[in-house]
Amino acid sequence: MKLLNMGSLNYDYVYRVSHIVKPGETILSKGMEIFCGGKGLNQSVALARAGERVYHAGLVGMDGDLLLETCKENQIDTSYIKKVEGKSGHTMIQVDENGQNCILLYGGSNQAFTKEYIGDVLDSFDKGDWILLQNEVNHLGYIIDQAYEKGLRIALNPSPFNRAIYECDLSKVSLFLLNEIEGEQITGKSDKKEILDTLEKRYPEAEIILTLGSVTGWYTDISQLNLPMGFIKLM
Repeated sequence: MKLLNMGSLNYDYVYRVSHIVKPGETILSKGMEIFCGGKGLNQSVALARAGERVYHAGLVGMDGDLLLETCKENQIDTSYIKKVEGKSGHTMIQVDENGQNCILLYGGSNQAFTKEYIGDVLDSFDKGDWILLQNEVNHLGYIIDQAYEKGLRIALNPSPFNRAIYECDLSKVSLFLLNEIEGEQITGKSDKKEILDTLEKRYPEAEIILTLGSVTGWYTDISQLNLPMGFIKLM
C-alpha cells in the first residue's frame, strides 16, 4: 500500500506588526520570517514524522527550491513534484502583539494543476493505495473522480471550505479528516453529535475523524479503522 498526498506547497511570509493594517494605512513591520508551509506540505511532513512513507505530488514555481529541500529533509518522496513557470503559492501573514492574525493567500503554482499532470501522477498508484487531499489546489473534484475510478482510497481534509467542495462528489471519499468548523460548514449543524450523525447518514461508506479543539473525538472505535497510523497521528 502506498500513500500519496496531492496538495499545496507554500511559502509563508510572516510579518510582526503592532496591529493589523487598516484600509489605506501604511505601517512599519517589526520583523519578518519565511516558513515553508501549505496544508499539503504540512500534512506530508506530519505523516513522514509519524513514520509513514509519503509521496507528495504538487507544483512549485521557479522559486520553489526551498520547498523541495524541506520535503527531502523530512524524507518525503518528491518524485511527483514538478516545477512550473511563475511563482509558488504563498501567504502574507500579519501577526499583531496579541497574537491575532490576518492572512492573504496567493494560489500561484498550486492553482496550475492540469488534468494531464493529475493523470500522470495517478498512473503510478493502484487500487487500495491511499490519496490524501486538501482544498488548496485546483481540479479537486477531478482528482477525486479519477482516484475513485482507479480504486484508490480517498482521505479528504475539506479545508479551506469554499464552493469547490460542493462541486465534488463526496460520496467517493473513504475518510473525512475535519474539525468542528469544517464539520459545521459541510452539514449545517453546530453540535458535534449532530455533525457526526449527519455525516454518517450522508456518507455511510466513509469513516470520519472529527477533531474537537484540544480534545479529539472519534466517529467509531479508532482501533477498528483500517487506516495508516500516520492519519491518526496527523490529527
